Amino acid sequence: MSQPDDAKVFCISMQRCGTTSVGKFFVDFGFRWAGWPADEKNGWSASWYDGDFEAIFSSPDFAWANAFEDSPWWLPDFYKVLFHRFPRSRFVLFTRDADAWFRSMVDHSGGDALGDNRVHAKIYRRELEFFDAVRAGRIDDPAGPGHRMMTIEGHAEQYANALRLHALEVEDFFRRHAPERLHLGRLEDPGKWTKLGAFLGLDVPDDYESHANAS
Repeated sequence: MSQPDDAKVFCISMQRCGTTSVGKFFVDFGFRWAGWPADEKNGWSASWYDGDFEAIFSSPDFAWANAFEDSPWWLPDFYKVLFHRFPRSRFVLFTRDADAWFRSMVDHSGGDALGDNRVHAKIYRRELEFFDAVRAGRIDDPAGPGHRMMTIEGHAEQYANALRLHALEVEDFFRRHAPERLHLGRLEDPGKWTKLGAFLGLDVPDDYESHANAS
């Protein structure tokens, strides 16, 4: 697929909202895809946390890819930076039922926070709790295999509110600035892939299915 270098597509759906399936869709339809493996390799989320966006944009993996999903693209307010930095970019946001989403979050990690404790706390507005817990020695800073993690169980309402707020803020931003650059879909919609294809100018067969990371 031939596109201008800045005509990138960013999936800004929150984690456990079909991001891996969107990544598979990108690959299936000829995009140069970058997902979680590229973040892990390049430390993109850590750069986002530190405000070092140039470290992300100057990395060879970012320059090579033209379709992105997973972190750090959906992290708080980063879509605004991407929107202005890449004026021909387009954005994809899938939402889902909040209760089902939270169950998926808990099932995915056994009730632990997903990813780096510090970044996770920033996403879900638990920063004070994070710093207090680190100082008290209850969790590790930042996180990793075998480390003590923040727990998400017992915080269903807070997380559901974060999911809802992300969608509302994204919708409001694009409504005010460039609604044609955002595709908004529901994960439960059986026609979601043909609709995404139409947004991207692709002919997606009616029977196409992309499904990954089912809980």
